[in-house]
Amino acid sequence: MTRVAAVGGTAVQDHVALAEIELCGELIIAASAARERLSLESIDEVLRVSEERNRDSAP
Repeated sequence: MTRVAAVGGTAVQDHVALAEIELCGELIIAASAARERLSLESIDEVLRVSEERNRDSAP
């Protein structure tokens, strides 16, 4: 569920939803620039999966 709160006539968006939209955009750009299908490793790189895993496993 996306939460939107009215603030002075403008809407404040859910930061998680905006981050997901940004990642989808980056994935679309990478896919359109690729000559072939993106490998799973390439998709993980675009989505910064290893960075997230490293951050989650850090003490």
